[in-house]
This record gives sequence, C-alpha cells and structure tokens, in this order.
Amino acid sequence: MAGPRKRYSAELKAKIALEAIRGNKTANEIAAEYGVHPTQIAQWKKQALDGLPAVFSTRGPGQEKSEEDLTAPLYQQIGQLKVELDWLKKNQASSVEHKRQLIDPNDPQLSIGRQCELLGLARSSYYYQPVAVSEEDLMLMRLLDEQYTRTPFYGTRKMTNWLNQQGYGVERKRVRRLLRTMGLETIYPHPRLSQPGAVEQRFPYLLRNVEITTVNQVWSTDITYIRLARGFVYLVAVLDWWSRYVLSWELSITLDTSFCLEALERALNQATPTIFNSDQGVQFTSTEFVQRLQANHIRISWDGRGRALDNIFVERLWRSLKYEDIYLREYQNVKDVRNGIQAYFEFYNHQRLHQSLDYQTPAQIYRQR
Repeated sequence: MAGPRKRYSAELKAKIALEAIRGNKTANEIAAEYGVHPTQIAQWKKQALDGLPAVFSTRGPGQEKSEEDLTAPLYQQIGQLKVELDWLKKNQASSVEHKRQLIDPNDPQLSIGRQCELLGLARSSYYYQPVAVSEEDLMLMRLLDEQYTRTPFYGTRKMTNWLNQQGYGVERKRVRRLLRTMGLETIYPHPRLSQPGAVEQRFPYLLRNVEITTVNQVWSTDITYIRLARGFVYLVAVLDWWSRYVLSWELSITLDTSFCLEALERALNQATPTIFNSDQGVQFTSTEFVQRLQANHIRISWDGRGRALDNIFVERLWRSLKYEDIYLREYQNVKDVRNGIQAYFEFYNHQRLHQSLDYQTPAQIYRQR
C-alpha cells in the first residue's frame, strides 16, 4: 500500500527551482540531493520562470488600487459553476502529464479531487510519483545515444535487437521510452504529414531546392541529448547554413523552451537571418519562440515530421561534436560539459578546417560577409 503523499514547502520548491535555473547540476543530481523526482524539478523550474515577471510588476506601497483591484472581490460572488467553467477554459490539456501540472493543490475554491474531475484525470494519476532514472537506464541511454549517432535511421525494433545482440535483454517498450526521454526520433518520413498539430499557425519547409549563396540567408537550430556520468543535459545551437558557423548555444538540465529562447536572443544580437529553420519540436513551435522570430520579420521554416535530414547541417554538427569531443571526454558534471562544449565550439568555429568550405574555417567564411 502506498504511503502518504509527500508535501513540499514553497521555500523548498523555490530553492530547487533556483538550482535548476542555475543549471550547475543535472536533474538527477538535484533529485538525489533533495529527495524529489526529476519531473517535479522541471515543473517547479517552469513555474518559477513563468512567475518571475509578476515579481517586477507588483504595485508599490502607497499606490492607488487599480480598477481590477476594486472589482476583484466580485469574482468570489459569481457562483461555483462559473468558477469551474472559467478554470476549465484556462486549463485545457490533452496529455496526462500536462493535466498533472495544471492541478493546483492550494486553490482556495476547487479541491484537488474536483480539479481532477474537471480535467478528466484520475486522482491516482495525479498522486503517482514516477521512479527516478536508474543507473541501468542511464547506461542504456548512453548506448542508444551512441548508436543513434551512427544509425539515426534505426527504429525502436532495430534498436531493441541491437541492444539484445550486445547482451542487454530489454523490451521494445523500454527502448521507446528511453528514446523519448532523450528527445531522439528516428529519421524517416512519417505518415499523415498533412495532419495539423496543436499549434495556432503552421509553417512550411522553405528550403527545398533553395540555393544558399550567402551568410545570414538561412539559420537553423536543433536540440541534442548530452550524457554525463550522473545524468544528462540538453544542448541547443543556432547555426548559419552557408558558413556552418555556430552563432550561439545553450545548455539546460530540462527540456523546456527558455534555454532555446536564450540561444535565439544571443544569435539575434549578432545579426538577423532571412529564413530561420527548425524541426517541429514544442520548443520551436511555442508561441514565445515564433513571436520572437516574427517580431524581426524573419521567415519561419519547419522541417517535415520525422525528416531530420531537412536540417542536415545541424545533424552533422551534432555528429562532429559527439565523436570529436563528448564520447572522448566522458564528462562528469554540468560544469565540465559546459566548459568542454565552449572549448569545442571555439575550435569548431575558428580552427577546424571544413572540406566543404574549401578547407577554411566557419569563422573565416562568416566574417567575409
């Protein structure tokens, strides 16, 4: 029989969220230190980042109350039914994990049970605490990451059989779960590509048969998984297609949108592209990311579903990084991998000769603009 559900104070949640935002430790390391699950860390980090703007918009002492402040008490009198309808409109969700994140245990008007009922979520699903990533899973993820770099066209069946041939008796269901955790997707054209996704606006792939002739004509971005001795992190980079120059990059211990926006901001501080290409991951299709590009009048291009080769130059960058640095160094912690990636991209941009660039460096080509 399951024990009582753990309760965490607001102070502890804030402390853990700050640890996650700093990014000096992996989610696994923070989870082990504080006795929480990595999923909770990602959730609290997002809540902290979403709530930061309110800290700086708080009304100062002595200021008059706004019209909203004066009418706020009326909200308490409009009836329980309207409260529930308004709450449900603001908290529509499809996945179980998303529904769990929408539950507010401190809501003064709706109990946890009623919130679960409105969302169509079983209370047992809300209270469920998944098991932390085990050492065995981390080892399997390391093997899958290396094999994926060699054969990104392997699906879950081939990956499962490959692991079985290496002496690891794993099932396909487990392999599929681990690949999703790492954000790895097999390269092949998926069916029903014309089906609309859960985004307000969709953008076509703009680079088919387009001749790239100059720097800042096309930028692209992608996220890759980086394994460490005790956990893993995610790396995003922004690349200029013509020169192969890495304009910016960022690490994160959680797979969220904020670190992608930080990398985009640093790249835009240097120049502005005509076209910006990415896959259809939730980070790049988010409202914040799309609006940031549109504000600079940048044309947006999205890869086809499952077509990683639409973004081939970033895929080649990941392959070079992993074979020439990550797999050789065996980084132990976030600080080490951050310093190592910074050193590698300095080498990649300014010293590494590219055959496709007539044996010049990306920096030489990019500076010729």
